[in-house]
Amino acid sequence: MALCRSGPNPLLESNSLAYLAQNLSTRLIVPVPLRFAGQFFNLGRRKYKGVCCSSLRKAASASSVESQEDAPSTFSVCLEEELDHVIQFKMSDFKILDHVSIGLGGRADEVVFEGKVKDSGSPLYNSRVVLRQLSSAQAQRRGKRAIEVLKKLVRRKLLYHSYSMQVHGYISLPATGGSGSFILVHGYHGSFSLRHWLQQSDWLPTLEATLALDEESVRRVGEDTTGGPAVSRQLRLTRILMRDLLIGVNYLHSHGLAHTELRLENVHISPIDRHIKVGILGNAADFYEDGSNSDSMDSMDRRQMMIAFDMRCVGFIMVKMVMRELIDPLIFSKFKTFLTKGYDPSCLRELMLEILGRSSPYGNAGFQILDRNWGAGWHLLSLLLATKSSKRISCLDALRHPFLCGPRWRVVPSMDIIRWGLGSTAMRISEEYIYRQPQRSRLAHFIDLMEMLNPHPKPKNWLELLPGKWRLLYCTGKHVGLTLRQPPARVLIGDVHLTVRRASKLKANLSFVSDIGFSVLIGQDWPHDKAGKSGRLQVNSSFVLTAGRRLYLKQDKTTEKFYFGPSSNEEALAQKFTDKKWRKIVPFKELPSCLPAAKLASSDIDVTMSLDDPLNENIDTARNVLQELRTQVPPEIFDLSKLVCGTYVDSRMLVLRGVNGSALLFTRSFVDRNSFR
Repeated sequence: MALCRSGPNPLLESNSLAYLAQNLSTRLIVPVPLRFAGQFFNLGRRKYKGVCCSSLRKAASASSVESQEDAPSTFSVCLEEELDHVIQFKMSDFKILDHVSIGLGGRADEVVFEGKVKDSGSPLYNSRVVLRQLSSAQAQRRGKRAIEVLKKLVRRKLLYHSYSMQVHGYISLPATGGSGSFILVHGYHGSFSLRHWLQQSDWLPTLEATLALDEESVRRVGEDTTGGPAVSRQLRLTRILMRDLLIGVNYLHSHGLAHTELRLENVHISPIDRHIKVGILGNAADFYEDGSNSDSMDSMDRRQMMIAFDMRCVGFIMVKMVMRELIDPLIFSKFKTFLTKGYDPSCLRELMLEILGRSSPYGNAGFQILDRNWGAGWHLLSLLLATKSSKRISCLDALRHPFLCGPRWRVVPSMDIIRWGLGSTAMRISEEYIYRQPQRSRLAHFIDLMEMLNPHPKPKNWLELLPGKWRLLYCTGKHVGLTLRQPPARVLIGDVHLTVRRASKLKANLSFVSDIGFSVLIGQDWPHDKAGKSGRLQVNSSFVLTAGRRLYLKQDKTTEKFYFGPSSNEEALAQKFTDKKWRKIVPFKELPSCLPAAKLASSDIDVTMSLDDPLNENIDTARNVLQELRTQVPPEIFDLSKLVCGTYVDSRMLVLRGVNGSALLFTRSFVDRNSFR
């Protein structure tokens, strides 16, 4: 809730208030100068219909044959029988304060007021509460549903009060002017929703002060220091809020309920107990339609589907907390379009680099947070937003995820997280300039580790995962750039993509297309001006994929010949795997001399190059550009027939090996990236 204070201004007419309630947008919070004389104004002009929630629908349908005049009496009896576990208030029990919000969360049929209980005989005497006036029939159903859900959750009052917004009771006003009104009375947990917190310019220190982060709160997330850089502080705050949110959502799921409306606007932070409140449960849905804990297949599917929907909403909340740029509806629509089109959420980092770039007004704090701990944040995000509902993570598993556990927590990572960490670390290193041998050796070491832990060694897995578009990150072969050379044509290489298509689902035939974007730098000022003439080189070839083995090569220093056996790099890996840390996760006891791989047998290749004017009219220049491309680009990309096998593949990363033993590391990209700009 975002309630605004208004001063002592003249009373508005009810028609003006109704006009405001119907026309305010989602984010518009307007101070309405109202004084109240003991009752609320009716916002709607619809004719009243007696509506009862869920279990009362049969009674309502049975009484539909009665006359329209008898509806109010039927409605009052219905309320007395169904809502007897909460308090029925009267308007005279409250002192209305000058705080009001209209059109909260995009709903023009709700008006939210603040009030204080002035009845000395009430247990809520002198407590601040919120009165939510619901005008339409749909809004009233939400209010009654929130009261009905309270019956299921009140058995564990401590958890209910900690993680749900308290519902104290209701006010039922008689119908006046052809319409009735239902007012929900619930707890006051601060005037800001989580969305309003994140939109504040000084949200981080203010929210830290509201949560009163003391040493005990810090220990809850495993941190041993307070303060520090903004990224560390934001990560600590994200962990606290996400863990609190997941505990509250798990509380609902354990009671057979799904929230179905988890959004930033419906999440509130109470400054009293410093807990996240998951909002009014007006749209909470039961896992089992008949009300019994059935073990039938349909009931289990419904339960899994509803939990998966809530976890997807939690993922949206998490990514907006970490990357506040996504609060902008235009940017978030691009983010959601990516998921709607069926792209794998494990490639979200590639998407956000494309959308936000490195010039975001909020800095790159979100990338730093998600990249920490070997990319654990991206991994959790991919599990929360998985395309298939069966693949989404549960609340309990998310609470055990390394991203939400501080460095002092002992978390045993799964094999999937270890593979993810290896790929994320290799990706981070490849994004830097690789000039020194220690960096190159470290990156080659990570690629070898990934190949050892390849989750999909069989060709049938490759036929499913290999098709798509891949971006070249790094090659372990020889690197040649523009520095320390005087080439006949200065060429700056851009993105290098490898697109794989499967010709038929019944055959193992694949078509490979390497696409190299580059710029030809003209003039003597090329070190400072990189705006040259653009060009493009395409290489096409077809492959047949079969099962194969990758043999390790080692050079015999005495005879200077190659023989098959474990190489010096693999000897270092063997020593690494004998450590206690790796002994439990390595799938084999002894380091093998070969590993399963996907063998690639190619046919003829076709090379096409295009240049912008006026370079395309000069044959000598085109020849020099082509020669420079062959010098800088890895030979396996220029001549696809030199690709002999694939040694690692998953939904995000790919490693191919060339005939000379060099490894090419790719990350999955997406085809129509222009649609996300």
